[in-house]
Amino acid sequence: MSSTLPISSSKPHYEILDGLRGVAAIMVVFFHIFEVYSNGDHTKQIINHGYLAVDFFFMLSGYVISYAYDNRWGQMTMKDFFIRRLIRLQPMIIIGSLVGAVLFYFQHSEGMGWGGISTTPVWKLLLVMFIGMTVIPVGKGLDIRGWNEMHPLNGPAWSLFYEYIANIFYALILRKVSKIVLGILVLVSAAFTIHYAFTNPSGDIIGGWSIDDAKQLRIGFIRLAFPFLMGIFLARAAKLKLTKNAFFTTSVLLMVILAIPRLGGNDAYWQNALYECFALMILFPVVILLGEGGKILNKNTHQFCKWLGDISYPIYITHFPLACTYYAWVANGKHTLAEPRSWVFGLLTVVISIIMAYLYMRFYDVPVRKWLVKRFQ
Repeated sequence: MSSTLPISSSKPHYEILDGLRGVAAIMVVFFHIFEVYSNGDHTKQIINHGYLAVDFFFMLSGYVISYAYDNRWGQMTMKDFFIRRLIRLQPMIIIGSLVGAVLFYFQHSEGMGWGGISTTPVWKLLLVMFIGMTVIPVGKGLDIRGWNEMHPLNGPAWSLFYEYIANIFYALILRKVSKIVLGILVLVSAAFTIHYAFTNPSGDIIGGWSIDDAKQLRIGFIRLAFPFLMGIFLARAAKLKLTKNAFFTTSVLLMVILAIPRLGGNDAYWQNALYECFALMILFPVVILLGEGGKILNKNTHQFCKWLGDISYPIYITHFPLACTYYAWVANGKHTLAEPRSWVFGLLTVVISIIMAYLYMRFYDVPVRKWLVKRFQ
């Protein structure tokens, strides 16, 4: 989720991991665009496991934070760390909430369960927008969309809520623990993940975006715990090397992991649960380690990875309001994927999401963060 962190010049920078973050973010956009056509049936979802990109983001976050900050605590206070993280994450959270508010009234749709959007008073919309800019979750009383989200204007912001919690735990506890203790925590969190995947009636690890249901909060912490802890563990563990076509290999592998069809259908949910645990606990760590151990020898590939890394967080945190506008168009017009215009408008939504993310990054996020760094660091 979070884009490239400032890392000491004495450490190598892993451009491939930046590129993979961008690949995962774009896969999330495609996942959300196609989601409207599944009508809630997980077996019909195209880019079927796109939601696992969030877990991949958590793992990358744990890796990069540990890699960037583990050896800095002698020269950096806890206050310094939190200021750095706020500067990195908060500006785009503000934009995401603002974009959600601007597009909100264009998303009215009875078919999506959003029939109350047109009757939502402006004062309530603005209140939810300003709360969303703080990443503080809202309760049912401010659920102006109707999906029981903790961030009704910008759904993906739920993961940033947990990202901040992970950062707090890292600064207070995890940076101090030994590899042995960390390994034990990884195993314990893996057990919770496996239990949830195999006991969830739908056989997946989807969830975590609501705070009104204690179960959803529990799911959110389960989804956060293992990948973030594993990311830290990988940063402190042995390395793998893959120098030839490393970015291409890891990108294709990541896209396949996220796009693979649902396993087991509606009759054998355990098969999908097994796949998701395997992807999360084996495949994602392999992708990260191969990305870390790879080298980019081509200048164009280097620039492409940098570009992907730069826009990855802006895409992730701003695309969903555009996707919801597309949802409303599909539902209100009862459009199907068999119609060429559904593909045209869907792909146009993806392209606009990428273009807008670049503009947010170039003309808002980077200048604002530079100013904040000068002012507070």
